Amino acid sequence: MPPIPTPRRPIAYLTRVEKFSACHRLHSPQLNDEENLETYGKCNNYHGHGHNYTVEVTLKGPVTADTGMVMNINDLKKHMNKAIMEPMDHKNLDKDVPYFKNVVSTTENVAIFIWNNLKAELEDPSILYEVKIFETDKNVILYRGE
Repeated sequence: MPPIPTPRRPIAYLTRVEKFSACHRLHSPQLNDEENLETYGKCNNYHGHGHNYTVEVTLKGPVTADTGMVMNINDLKKHMNKAIMEPMDHKNLDKDVPYFKNVVSTTENVAIFIWNNLKAELEDPSILYEVKIFETDKNVILYRGE
């Protein structure tokens, strides 16, 4: 008699949104001042500039039989607070966040920073699916750990 297949749990995507404000200056130590200005334009302003970022974090995982959730949304909120809000909200990314001492604080690198923080924070990091950052309503970065 063939084995009875185990029912597969439905897969769902859970997304939570947070907003934070931060300032930074796009400036690469590998480039001279002229190259930095040419590459980053007004974002290379010596005094920096700021953004009101919107971050969407999406988890992908099975809907558990016991809770009916991928993750408790309150737990995700706590993880996002620790991984995003505490280190970056109302901060100068280049001066207040050690990761950006040697990494240019582009939105791409902010997404990678958030991804790495969340991976370290989550009990099951394999459910982290996507980090999406709206630097402005027209400039959006999506990172999936690739």
